[in-house]
Amino acid sequence: MAGYIEDRWLKKRPSKQTGKRERTTVWGKCKRYRVKGIPGVQDRSFDTSEDAKQWLATAKTDSKRGEFVDPRDGEISLAEYIEEHWWPSRTDEPSTAAPMRSRIWNHIIPLLGDVALRDVDASALRTCKAELLSRVEKSTAEVIWIHLTTIFNAAVDDKRLLKNPCKVHRTVKPPKRTQKKAKAWQRGTVDSVRTELQERYRFAMDLGLGLGLRQGEAFGLDEDDFDLEAEVVHVRRQLRWDSKGRPYFCLPKGGKTRDVPLSPNLALRAREHFRRFPSVECTLPWRNPETPTTALEARQRKPIAVRLVLSTSQGNRINYRTWNERSWKPALVAAGVLKTVGEKVQRYSGRTRRCPIFELSREDMFHVLRHTYASVQLEAGESIVSLSEWLGHSSPKITLDHYAHFMPGAGKRGLAAMDAWLKQDQQQKVPEKSLASPWITSLTVNPQVKGMIKSAEHVKVKYKETSRGGLAVNVIEC
Repeated sequence: MAGYIEDRWLKKRPSKQTGKRERTTVWGKCKRYRVKGIPGVQDRSFDTSEDAKQWLATAKTDSKRGEFVDPRDGEISLAEYIEEHWWPSRTDEPSTAAPMRSRIWNHIIPLLGDVALRDVDASALRTCKAELLSRVEKSTAEVIWIHLTTIFNAAVDDKRLLKNPCKVHRTVKPPKRTQKKAKAWQRGTVDSVRTELQERYRFAMDLGLGLGLRQGEAFGLDEDDFDLEAEVVHVRRQLRWDSKGRPYFCLPKGGKTRDVPLSPNLALRAREHFRRFPSVECTLPWRNPETPTTALEARQRKPIAVRLVLSTSQGNRINYRTWNERSWKPALVAAGVLKTVGEKVQRYSGRTRRCPIFELSREDMFHVLRHTYASVQLEAGESIVSLSEWLGHSSPKITLDHYAHFMPGAGKRGLAAMDAWLKQDQQQKVPEKSLASPWITSLTVNPQVKGMIKSAEHVKVKYKETSRGGLAVNVIEC
């Protein structure tokens, strides 16, 4: 394979007059020995020939294997790599990109942004992890660490790093959230909260509880998504907002549409809701609210019209922040689920508005209805595979990880069956008509009769259990 070392201080060919190599114009002004000629590898200079020879051998071997990474490419700082190379190449949906960007710019760049990629070692990661856990909860730190690992994976693919530092350093463990079991509401809590909601919003609670919908999926439902005759609801979209507060429609989480069975009583409530609160048509961009810049983006983001089954009293789409603060949380307070911890004053155009401040309780937000739906299904003995499909999970394993504690009877049926197998005091059952063979010949009978039984091809017997637990056998026909 090509590759050689060049002496930059001396000319390549000797002088015709002296027979010696003359000095170049850079004599003593730079590193003397330069490695050149390796395909796909940038030239590199060294002070000594031994360093040049060692690097040449390593570079040639790694290049042949396709594993060569030039350390100079790792001199770029983490912040520069993120801002100029990694982030501009991302193609995430707005609902994913906004929180991801917030975590990276607010935590990763302040903590590690000034460090060169190649200098991110175990010590730097341990310091970053300790400071991260002092700033955010473990659950958020876990997500931020995943983002950091993804960035380093990209740097490895871009040939800026040989290995991902988040994976090679065994002494640095990623942050892990404290495992919390999903919470489900009891029937009394559900009824109390539903009663406190405005009448037009009670159907939103029915959708979360009766279909296991996420909040965005419930707010994005079209009246045509209800097939009342077939008793099924087609979950085809959700209503989302980008970081600038612009609404748009997109596929449900994971890009996975699904069909969820509709119970007869929920179908009755749906008909009643459609009658009392007619659906409102809403036209919004698909996937991304940004103005398209190409013909392809224009087709991908073409606005769609949806007849929303849930709307405000002014006939508009529901804004999740407004709904949470002015409808959902006040209903929780009235039902005794939440408490108010203060009050804030807002002034608009000379008017003053006093708004209560509620205690933080993420586990009692709209998503708790989805957990309650899962708990009811599992306690009724529904298949975990079917439930996973109705919830829109990518696999039944995710459903089990979230809701296994809602299956208190799991394993008891199998335990009872095995216990029956191992029961010691079971009586052996003897068929009424049986061949003579093994068990008959083991009985204590008259030798002459026993010989007749052994020589007979078929034997008819009558038997009964004795008081001592034995069997009394009478030979009827041989």
